[in-house]
Amino acid sequence: MKRAGLWGAVLSLAMVQIASAQALQVAQNRSESPRSSMLEVKLGSYLPMIDSEPGLTGTPYASTFDGAMLLLEVQGEAQFYQGFGTASVGLSVGYAEKFARATQLLPGGGTAPSADSTGIRVVPVRLLAVYRFDVAANEWGVPLVPYVKAGLVGIPYWMLKSGDVEEFAGERGSGVRVGYQATLGMSLQLDFLDRRFARDFDSGLGVNHSYLFAEYTWANVDNFGTGGLVLSHRGWFFGLGLEY
Repeated sequence: MKRAGLWGAVLSLAMVQIASAQALQVAQNRSESPRSSMLEVKLGSYLPMIDSEPGLTGTPYASTFDGAMLLLEVQGEAQFYQGFGTASVGLSVGYAEKFARATQLLPGGGTAPSADSTGIRVVPVRLLAVYRFDVAANEWGVPLVPYVKAGLVGIPYWMLKSGDVEEFAGERGSGVRVGYQATLGMSLQLDFLDRRFARDFDSGLGVNHSYLFAEYTWANVDNFGTGGLVLSHRGWFFGLGLEY
């Protein structure tokens, strides 16, 4: 009987603790400032699939450049739905570049590095629809927030030689390629590390939540299959998000 009473007391104490934690979470949610936007800063690898262009002879990108570019992107979102998760519309702008020694044809055949440099610059612009399943994080204190993104991509590009836009057969090495993309990601809401600091961050600067995140992007950027330069890419991005 004594053991049964002891276990009953422990169970009652645990239930009180759970109820108190839930009440604290609800109180925090009610006291936070309104949410309307998200800002993300992220880094990832960008390896354009130039060499996959149909009818292309050789592998000009792989033969010239050593691996992927480092792509920096900034994304802003405007939230239009908050209920069972959060939905928003986002605009992302990025920048990446890669340079190497140009190659020249030898009189007897073959190639060799030349004194000139060659390079490529890209500025990916993405218009996205975003859905975040943040119910568990905001209501129950579970800090993981999965999300999906999908939308359109436009990538202005410049092919450079010795710092200037390259010309070949009367054509300038610049333009814009368009396509579409899909992204899967997971965010870690950082409020649980110090909830008092998170509340102060909200009351002082209006930042409701901060996140670390990782996402994988699949982008098909080939003017919707009409031919020409292929700037499609697949890769991981990692970054910091602020919701306010």
